[in-house]
Amino acid sequence: MKKQVLLVDDDRAVRDAVAQTLELAGLEPIAFSSFVAAKNLINANFEGVILSDIRMPGRDGFFLLDYAKTQDPDLPVVLLTGEGDVPMAVSAIGQGAYGFLEKPCAPKDLLAVLDRAMRTRDIVLENRHLRALVETNDPAERMLFGQSALSEALRTRVRRVCQLETEVLITGALGAGILKVAKVIHLSSSRSKSPFIKRAGSGMSREQLKDAMMTAKNGSLFIDEIALLPADSQLALLEHLEQKNSARLLAGSTRDLVQAVDNGSFNGDLFYRIEVTPLRIPSLSERPEDIPVLFRHYVAQAAKQAGLTQPEVSQELTSSLMTRDWPGNTRSLMSAAMRFVLGMPENVTQEVELGLSEQMARVERSLLIDALGRHDGRAAEAAAGLQLPRKTFYDKLTRYGIRAEDFRR
Repeated sequence: MKKQVLLVDDDRAVRDAVAQTLELAGLEPIAFSSFVAAKNLINANFEGVILSDIRMPGRDGFFLLDYAKTQDPDLPVVLLTGEGDVPMAVSAIGQGAYGFLEKPCAPKDLLAVLDRAMRTRDIVLENRHLRALVETNDPAERMLFGQSALSEALRTRVRRVCQLETEVLITGALGAGILKVAKVIHLSSSRSKSPFIKRAGSGMSREQLKDAMMTAKNGSLFIDEIALLPADSQLALLEHLEQKNSARLLAGSTRDLVQAVDNGSFNGDLFYRIEVTPLRIPSLSERPEDIPVLFRHYVAQAAKQAGLTQPEVSQELTSSLMTRDWPGNTRSLMSAAMRFVLGMPENVTQEVELGLSEQMARVERSLLIDALGRHDGRAAEAAAGLQLPRKTFYDKLTRYGIRAEDFRR
């Protein structure tokens, strides 16, 4: 979806020229000749930014700015000024304007200011969304992402299941997020204040099972890959489930338990006990429309964890991601997002493995190059953008053999 810019200017020639510049940059201009015409779009639900001339007949840019601030104090308004309006525009900054540009302005300068404004708007809207999710106290909405019908059906099913006291069998392909769904069920249940204990089914002895059940008492016990639970422990688990005030069992499996029952490797009575409340997680290949939403979420998460600036995710990239099968599901998509944030190639797993120091060196070098590119080789500005002392910045350039003059345009 293209980023929207609400453009307000009574001069048709200027309005058309600016709109063309925005379109060529991949933005969506919504152009109007006056505040009155644009008024209905100026509200807290508008996801874009406003670009307005100051001098207009009737309601001018200052009136528009004041109105926008009453509708949404965080809605960025960038003002276009004539030659004699610069002092006025500077004053407007103190009144809440995001910035100003003197006409005629270079396309590069215009797009740079709008890009910063749109990034600011995106952060504000994302924070509002997260606060709204917290206030709803709905773990399913906060933790299970996706806009597809299958994702919504999964959240609905989880909300229903969490209110029950039955055992739950959570199935899905590798990397589908079985553990996360188990956590959501626990957090949404009446047991949310009690422990959530997770254990691997493979090799779990009777004694280990007993200890896990005791630790999770009054809470929830998640057993991952329950099909791998030893036969003796399967019988012990059946016995524990008959006891009152026991931990609630949340069982996860990527394997076909019906087949395991048929070949005798899984206890039939246990299967029918935990299969009373089944919950299947759809694979990414079944809901490709969720991939852009999930990828952008993982990119934001990875950037925050790595302490890096969140890179833009293009429509071309998400379209490409949607054509892949993703056999590792959300786990693989998460790894791809981390590689994207680190500036590493998509086929990084097929290359020679690098040590941590070399990987971080590659990341640091790419950040230096990106900063110089954004500032047209002006090293002092690039250093300030990275919040580095000039000497440190120049030392790093020398270390990586980077010449600032190579980036001057």
